[in-house]
Amino acid sequence: MKPTTRGILATVVTGVAATVGATAPAVAAGTVPVPVPLGGASTALGTEVPRLGAELPLPKPGAPDGPRYVTGRLLPDRTLPRLPVTSGLPGLAARAPLPHLLDEGFDHVDVDSPTGDLRALTPGLSLDAPLTTPGGGGAGLPGAKVPQAAVLPPVLRTAADGEAGMGPGL
Repeated sequence: MKPTTRGILATVVTGVAATVGATAPAVAAGTVPVPVPLGGASTALGTEVPRLGAELPLPKPGAPDGPRYVTGRLLPDRTLPRLPVTSGLPGLAARAPLPHLLDEGFDHVDVDSPTGDLRALTPGLSLDAPLTTPGGGGAGLPGAKVPQAAVLPPVLRTAADGEAGMGPGL
């Protein structure tokens, strides 16, 4: 292998390792921080600017409940099972300066909404065939019946939390 090929390969491997290493803490924490850099605008404008930051949750799918076999039905109950997903609500942290109108100085307005738990179940489907199970009478042949179909609705559970306030100083 040529030295240039080795150098390119080492660079690619190093880049991949750095990317994986940078995302590993966010995946372990369950959220990805999203800072909004406004420091340059503060310096350029010569005034105070808001400070913003957010957290985006990472959804984690769970294991679905498999189909259940029920006596008297040809098809299992929950033919298409619901998939549980856990995640969180996005978080927000904002702090904006509030200038005094009659004198110099600033107060602040603060909004803080931390990430909250979010649990969901995707929609599912339950079907039953238009035939009964084979019985002892009628030469062991299944009988006819009305087909059944049911859509299992999605479920969403969460609790949002947040605070808003004002205070002196920055």
